[in-house]
Amino acid sequence: MTSTKRARTTETSPVQPQRGRRLRRHVGSAAFAVAIFFLFWQTRAAWSADMRFWKAAGDVGFVLLWTTVIIGPLAKLWTPARKLLPWRRQLGIWFALAASLHALLIFNGWARWSVSRFLGYEFIPQLGREARWEPGFGLANILGLTALFVGLLLAATSSDRAMRALRQPAWKFLHTGVYFVFYVGSLHTLYFLFIHYTVSFHKQIPPPDWFRYWFLAMVSVVAILHVAAFVRTVQTSRSDARALA
Repeated sequence: MTSTKRARTTETSPVQPQRGRRLRRHVGSAAFAVAIFFLFWQTRAAWSADMRFWKAAGDVGFVLLWTTVIIGPLAKLWTPARKLLPWRRQLGIWFALAASLHALLIFNGWARWSVSRFLGYEFIPQLGREARWEPGFGLANILGLTALFVGLLLAATSSDRAMRALRQPAWKFLHTGVYFVFYVGSLHTLYFLFIHYTVSFHKQIPPPDWFRYWFLAMVSVVAILHVAAFVRTVQTSRSDARALA
């Protein structure tokens, strides 16, 4: 009986530290998300409360996703960054939560659960019917919704159980989709930062968002890191080939 208990303890003991590390990464990711939200909320005091809230939620999602996608290429270029690789799962999960909250707020507060409003159509009394009111609005929202759906799929499979079920090669292939989510989501964000809130005859616009150029810089950093990591990978492959020759 004693030996059986010891065997069970030996079998389960390695799992406990791993769960503890995962929990700490979740707590750290959640704290990071709250800090980002507070920053965006505090720096947009001139905006209405509802607009500040859904915009801050979306920006939290973008920053979490950005952090997730830079870790991989950064780890290829800088060895100490490899310690951050396990954080990608938890950061990705919290991105999906923040992006889901952002989408829910948009559907409820802006689109009012109307598909036509979500696509940029409004009822025009002079016409007596709905007509396109916001050019580009619908396409930008479709891009954002597409990125969200793929992001939720990745979040749902961000576990060891999913990796075992799908097998590692298929799981890795699926999770390269995070770059699709990032770039499609960036197009969605680009529209709202640089196009939607510009001078228009039918609405008042808020002051320019201070985050606009930070956003461009962050997207550029991701692209540069990917190119640099690709070049490093090619160089490493050529060096290995010469060594074997």
